[in-house]
Amino acid sequence: MKVMDKVIVVTGAGGGIGRELVLNLLAKGASVAAVDLNNEALEETVKAAGEKGTKVSTHVLNLTEREAVEALPEQVIAHHGKVDGIINNAGIIQPFIPVSDLDYDKIKLVMDINFYGTLYMVKSFLPHLQKRPVAHITNVSSMGGFVPVPGQSIYGASKAAVKLLTEGLHSELKDTNVKVTVVFPGGVSTNIMQNSNVERSRKPADENQKHQLLTAPEAAEIIVDGMEKDEYRVLAGKDVKLLDKIYRLSPKRAAKIIAEKLKN
Repeated sequence: MKVMDKVIVVTGAGGGIGRELVLNLLAKGASVAAVDLNNEALEETVKAAGEKGTKVSTHVLNLTEREAVEALPEQVIAHHGKVDGIINNAGIIQPFIPVSDLDYDKIKLVMDINFYGTLYMVKSFLPHLQKRPVAHITNVSSMGGFVPVPGQSIYGASKAAVKLLTEGLHSELKDTNVKVTVVFPGGVSTNIMQNSNVERSRKPADENQKHQLLTAPEAAEIIVDGMEKDEYRVLAGKDVKLLDKIYRLSPKRAAKIIAEKLKN
């Protein structure tokens, strides 16, 4: 679905990939409903959009509150007149600790935001998207959604749930006007640790590792391009493309590579 003249909802739009998604969509001629828990961050996104900020509506929303999410489509339509697509980008990680040491409140929060927040958005917007001539759902999973990352097992489980949900939606909607894409970002340079209130328990990435990370604008470009091409799955980054190939050949080897990488 080409995004020119379309209205796209972006969650997690207050920073990182989400903010860059908003800016990328605006540059391609779309209007955007920007959703985030942080109002100040949303205002910064609008400010970054400059003159194109007039095509952005902002919506302060906690994705874990189902009734609030269910009210969002009508708010978007009241402002923009329609809604053509959603990009479920919002997500948090967990502290870098084993499942045995992770408390249930944190487990629930990660699942509520990453999986249930995505599910609430899909179920709330789908009836409206099905009324459009063309429409699109893009859900952001993670490299950790198909390759296990020690210390991020619950995060990975939440993103694996997003993966299967999205692939199931694709099959259910394959003969309709609503196209569906699942995105697997690899390493991206964002503030997800800070935004997730996670303390760094591993060594910071060295300069060579940082150089290998995708920037948020690069990731946003790949995601929007995948949306416009109605891709089934989008692998954002050289690292995730390599691990995807290894995982297909030997899941155990892929898991071992990740585990050993984290020890270094």
